[in-house]
Amino acid sequence: MKMLVFGHGYSAGYLTPLLTARGWQVTGTTRSDADRVAACGATPLIWPGQEDAVRAAIPDADAILVSTAPGDEGDPVLHAFRNDLTRARPRWLGYLSTTGVYGDRQGGWVDEDSELDGSGARGQARIRAEADWRALARAHGLPLHIFRLAGIYGPGRGPFQKVRDGTARRIIKPGQVFSRIHVEDIAQVLLASIDAPAPIGIYNVCDDDPAPPQDVIAHAARLLGLPVPPEVPFDQAQMSPMARSFYADSKRVRNDRITRDLGVRLRYPDYRSGLAALLAAEEHG
Repeated sequence: MKMLVFGHGYSAGYLTPLLTARGWQVTGTTRSDADRVAACGATPLIWPGQEDAVRAAIPDADAILVSTAPGDEGDPVLHAFRNDLTRARPRWLGYLSTTGVYGDRQGGWVDEDSELDGSGARGQARIRAEADWRALARAHGLPLHIFRLAGIYGPGRGPFQKVRDGTARRIIKPGQVFSRIHVEDIAQVLLASIDAPAPIGIYNVCDDDPAPPQDVIAHAARLLGLPVPPEVPFDQAQMSPMARSFYADSKRVRNDRITRDLGVRLRYPDYRSGLAALLAAEEHG
């Protein structure tokens, strides 16, 4: 079996070893980091650059994963390879979206049937990209699955380093709550879907415990045995526009469908178990 990954980044890096252990051949596109893709066990293709090679890989793929963010021209994969995809016949096609498509719910719950009301340019771009992929899938019989990922953390993307070096802050915005997902759980959700395709499925990929961001920082500090960083009011915090934009949305995301329909049992159902595993891996790595 052959998997083609558009945008072989952090999440795909944890799926690829699961596939290659089963004998899959994985090819992944990257803008420049071919060594990182190869280290995961995938064959790298530079894109933009090796368009002909990418185009040749599309009809050979038994499964295709799209992990690229929309840009000014919409979804970059559709922009570059729409015609090629209309002739593809994978048994599974996955698109990695985000829970940002739901927008701000002032801490309320959303599920896969909730209205899409993404706030800001990024959320709206994701909504349009999802719609474009659904339109292509309907028109050409492609087995599309959409995965709306919550905030991703995992090895190299945890709060411990900032807590250790004293740069972590507990930014307080009353009522703010986020959903999260460990990267290893993303990989097992994708693998479960590949094993049991159900077009056109939409899945929220998040853990069971939405939580305020300051609670996560405080727990990380306690795990390290370090002082809990002081609180900083949101309106006084020095933040990049990108970081500040994440605080525009507050919601709790339901994940019933990945457990009910895919049979996934999360390895890290909350941030406490996820952070404990990250720290243990650091200490024994």
